[in-house]
Amino acid sequence: MRVSQSALAALLSKNAVELKFVRRRPSTGEPLTRRMLATNDTILLNSSAGRTALNFKPASGHLKFNPQQKGLVLTWDIFMQDYRLIPAESADVISVIPTTPPEEFWKYFSDSLSRLSTTEKERFMDK
Repeated sequence: MRVSQSALAALLSKNAVELKFVRRRPSTGEPLTRRMLATNDTILLNSSAGRTALNFKPASGHLKFNPQQKGLVLTWDIFMQDYRLIPAESADVISVIPTTPPEEFWKYFSDSLSRLSTTEKERFMDK
Protein backbone atom coordinates (compact mmCIF):
# COMPACT_ATOMS: atom_id res chain seq x y z
CA MET A 1 0.00 0.00 0.00
CA ARG A 2 1.39 3.40 -0.98
CA VAL A 3 1.09 6.26 1.47
CA SER A 4 2.11 9.89 1.34
CA GLN A 5 5.51 11.05 2.54
CA SER A 6 4.00 12.53 5.71
CA ALA A 7 1.91 9.40 6.39
CA LEU A 8 5.00 7.22 5.99
CA ALA A 9 6.96 9.42 8.41
CA ALA A 10 4.08 9.20 10.90
CA LEU A 11 3.91 5.40 10.60
CA LEU A 12 7.66 5.09 11.17
CA SER A 13 7.52 7.31 14.25
CA LYS A 14 5.34 4.86 16.20
CA ASN A 15 5.92 1.49 14.52
CA ALA A 16 8.38 -0.81 12.83
CA VAL A 17 7.38 -0.81 9.17
CA GLU A 18 8.18 -3.37 6.51
CA LEU A 19 8.69 -1.46 3.26
CA LYS A 20 9.51 -2.24 -0.33
CA PHE A 21 10.81 0.53 -2.55
CA VAL A 22 12.72 1.21 -5.76
CA ARG A 23 16.41 1.78 -5.11
CA ARG A 24 17.56 5.30 -5.88
CA ARG A 25 20.98 4.13 -7.10
CA PRO A 26 20.94 0.41 -7.94
CA SER A 27 24.35 -1.19 -8.39
CA THR A 28 25.08 -3.67 -11.12
CA GLY A 29 23.78 -7.10 -10.18
CA GLU A 30 21.49 -5.83 -7.42
CA PRO A 31 17.71 -6.03 -7.63
CA LEU A 32 15.95 -2.78 -8.56
CA THR A 33 13.86 -2.93 -5.41
CA ARG A 34 14.83 -3.23 -1.78
CA ARG A 35 12.87 -4.45 1.21
CA MET A 36 13.50 -3.01 4.64
CA LEU A 37 12.28 -3.20 8.20
CA ALA A 38 12.59 0.30 9.62
CA THR A 39 11.52 2.51 12.50
CA ASN A 40 11.94 6.02 13.82
CA ASP A 41 10.34 5.30 17.21
CA THR A 42 12.71 7.30 19.42
CA ILE A 43 11.54 5.63 22.63
CA LEU A 44 12.31 2.17 21.21
CA LEU A 45 15.57 3.18 19.54
CA ASN A 46 16.94 5.12 22.52
CA SER A 47 16.08 2.38 25.00
CA SER A 48 18.80 0.17 26.42
CA ALA A 49 17.58 -2.71 24.25
CA GLY A 50 17.42 -0.47 21.17
CA ARG A 51 21.01 0.63 21.61
CA THR A 52 22.13 -2.96 22.19
CA ALA A 53 19.99 -5.18 19.94
CA LEU A 54 19.42 -2.67 17.12
CA ASN A 55 22.85 -1.04 17.48
CA PHE A 56 21.14 2.35 17.43
CA LYS A 57 23.28 5.46 17.50
CA PRO A 58 21.76 8.94 17.41
CA ALA A 59 22.65 10.98 14.33
CA SER A 60 25.96 12.74 14.76
CA GLY A 61 25.45 15.52 12.24
CA HIS A 62 23.05 17.18 9.87
CA LEU A 63 22.36 16.41 6.24
CA LYS A 64 23.48 19.02 3.72
CA PHE A 65 20.02 19.02 2.15
CA ASN A 66 16.39 18.73 3.18
CA PRO A 67 15.21 15.14 2.53
CA GLN A 68 11.55 16.21 2.50
CA GLN A 69 12.15 18.53 -0.44
CA LYS A 70 13.56 15.58 -2.39
CA GLY A 71 10.69 13.26 -1.43
CA LEU A 72 12.88 11.20 0.91
CA VAL A 73 12.26 9.86 4.40
CA LEU A 74 15.17 9.31 6.79
CA THR A 75 14.75 6.16 8.89
CA TRP A 76 16.64 3.59 10.94
CA ASP A 77 17.13 0.31 9.04
CA ILE A 78 16.76 -2.46 11.62
CA PHE A 79 18.68 -5.12 9.64
CA MET A 80 21.49 -2.91 8.34
CA GLN A 81 21.58 -1.05 11.67
CA ASP A 82 22.12 2.36 10.15
CA TYR A 83 20.21 5.33 8.81
CA ARG A 84 18.76 5.14 5.29
CA LEU A 85 17.01 7.62 3.03
CA ILE A 86 14.12 6.04 1.19
CA PRO A 87 12.10 7.52 -1.68
CA ALA A 88 8.56 7.95 -0.36
CA GLU A 89 7.03 8.04 -3.86
CA SER A 90 8.00 4.42 -4.57
CA ALA A 91 7.66 2.99 -1.06
CA ASP A 92 5.01 0.33 -0.49
CA VAL A 93 4.04 -0.47 3.09
CA ILE A 94 3.97 -4.26 3.38
CA SER A 95 3.25 -4.58 7.11
CA VAL A 96 3.24 -2.53 10.30
CA ILE A 97 4.52 -3.88 13.61
CA PRO A 98 3.50 -1.73 16.59
CA THR A 99 6.36 -0.71 18.87
CA THR A 100 4.05 0.20 21.75
CA PRO A 101 4.04 -1.39 24.19
CA PRO A 102 7.76 -2.05 23.70
CA GLU A 103 7.51 -5.49 25.32
CA GLU A 104 5.37 -6.71 22.42
CA PHE A 105 7.91 -5.51 19.85
CA TRP A 106 10.81 -7.10 21.75
CA LYS A 107 8.90 -10.39 21.93
CA TYR A 108 8.42 -10.25 18.14
CA PHE A 109 12.08 -9.30 17.72
CA SER A 110 13.24 -12.16 19.95
CA ASP A 111 10.91 -14.76 18.40
CA SER A 112 11.37 -13.78 14.75
CA LEU A 113 14.07 -11.27 13.85
CA SER A 114 16.96 -12.14 16.14
CA ARG A 115 17.02 -15.71 14.83
CA LEU A 116 17.52 -14.75 11.18
CA SER A 117 20.89 -15.58 9.69
CA THR A 118 22.79 -13.10 7.54
CA THR A 119 21.69 -15.03 4.43
CA GLU A 120 18.04 -14.93 5.51
CA LYS A 121 18.27 -11.17 6.10
CA GLU A 122 19.81 -10.70 2.64
CA ARG A 123 17.01 -12.76 1.07
CA PHE A 124 14.44 -10.65 2.92
CA MET A 125 16.02 -7.40 1.62
CA ASP A 126 16.23 -8.67 -1.97
CA LYS A 127 12.73 -10.19 -2.08
